[in-house]
Amino acid sequence: MTEPPGARARILDAGDPLALYRDRFDVPDGVIYLDGNSLGCLPRATPARLEEVVRQEWGRDLIRSWNSAGWIDMPKRVGAKIAPLIGAQPHEVIATDSVSVNLFKLISAALAMQAQKHGARRKVVLSEPGNFPTDIYMIEGLEKQGLAERRLVDRGAMKDALGDDVALLLLTHAHYKTGELFDMPALTEAAHDAGALVLWDLSHSGGALPVDLNGAHADFAVGCGYKYLNGGPGAPSYAFIAERHVEATQQPLSGWMGHAAPFAFSDDYRPAPGVERLMCGTPGILGLAALEVGVDIIAEIGIEPLYAKSQQLSEFFRQCLAESGLELDLVSPADPGQRGSQLSFRHEEAHAICQALIARGVIGDFRDPDILRFGFAPAYLRFADMAEAVRHLTEVIETGEWQREEFRERAAVT
Repeated sequence: MTEPPGARARILDAGDPLALYRDRFDVPDGVIYLDGNSLGCLPRATPARLEEVVRQEWGRDLIRSWNSAGWIDMPKRVGAKIAPLIGAQPHEVIATDSVSVNLFKLISAALAMQAQKHGARRKVVLSEPGNFPTDIYMIEGLEKQGLAERRLVDRGAMKDALGDDVALLLLTHAHYKTGELFDMPALTEAAHDAGALVLWDLSHSGGALPVDLNGAHADFAVGCGYKYLNGGPGAPSYAFIAERHVEATQQPLSGWMGHAAPFAFSDDYRPAPGVERLMCGTPGILGLAALEVGVDIIAEIGIEPLYAKSQQLSEFFRQCLAESGLELDLVSPADPGQRGSQLSFRHEEAHAICQALIARGVIGDFRDPDILRFGFAPAYLRFADMAEAVRHLTEVIETGEWQREEFRERAAVT
C-alpha cells in the first residue's frame, strides 16, 4: 500500500540537501508560502544588514560612506554577483533601476543600433501576446514616439515572423502565467540569422533555473531582484549587455551616474566605458544592500541544486494532487524541464479559491482572468509544504469553502 503524502514528504525532507537553508529565511509560522515567484521571503540576515547601513553607514558615516562603505560600487558589485547565476561575465551585468526602466533603456538602445546599421528599415519589436504587460507597454511607449513598431505573434509562429524589418526580439524566458519556457538558444540563433537582436526578460527564471546568456549568444537581458533573488519589495532590477555590444549601446536615459566621470560635472554627456553606462540616477543603497543579501544566499546554494529541488517539489505537488482525486486544468507544461519554477491551473473561480487558501495560510496567487498559480522557491520550501498545500486546496474546492462572500472581493493587488 502506498504511503500517504505526508509520510512520503517527511522522508523526502529528511534527505533534502537544501533543508538547512530554510532557517536562513524568515518564513512565518503557519504559512505555506507558494508565492516566491512574485515576492521572495525575507532572508534573516537582511534586517541586520539594513540596520548596519542605516545606523552606521548612513547615520554615523554619512556621505563618507559613498567611498568608505563602497556605496558607489554597489551596482557593479551586486551585478557581478548575479552574473554567474545567469551565465554572464561579471562586467556584463549591473544592478540598477527597475525591470520596466531597464527594458526601456535596452529596447531603445537596440533600436538605435539597428537604425545605425540598417536605417529606418528595421524598427519592429517582435514579442508575443500575453507577454508580461510591462514588456509590451514599453514597446508601445516607443511606438507612440515613432521609434518602434510593435508586432505580437503567437509563440509557435515566432521564428516565421522574424522578417527583415524586425530589429529586436523581446521575450520572457519563463512565461509569468504558465511558466512555459522558450528555447533561448534556438530563438536567439533564429533572430540573429534574420538580422535581429534579442532581449530576454529573466524575471521569472533568474535565480530559479539554469540560464546561460553567453552560451545562447544573447544580446541583452533584464531580470527581477525581488522574486527568486529575495531582494525585497521593489528591489533593484539587473541588466545585461553582451560584451561585444557594450561600446555600441547608447541608452536614452543619460543620467549623471551613467557618465564616464560623474563627479567631473561636465556639461556634456560621455557614457561610461562599460555596462555602468546603463545607470541613470543615484542608486538606491538600501535596496541594493537588501538585494545583495538575497543574492549571496542563492549564489551560495547554486542554481543547479535549486533547480533540481524545484522540479522535485513541483512533481511531488502534482503527485499529491493526482492522489487526492481533485482534477484541475494544468496550463503549465507537464514536463518539468519545459517550465519554470511554478505550476498554474485554470479554474473559473480561481480568484475566490486563491483567497480561501490565503485565509488558511497557503499563499499562492491569482492571475486574471482564471489562473491559480503556485510558485516553488526551493531555498525555503519543504516537501511537507506541498502535501499540506494540496490537502488545503482539495478541501477548499470540494467543500465549496471558496463560495464565501469575503473571498469574492477583489483587492488592488491580486
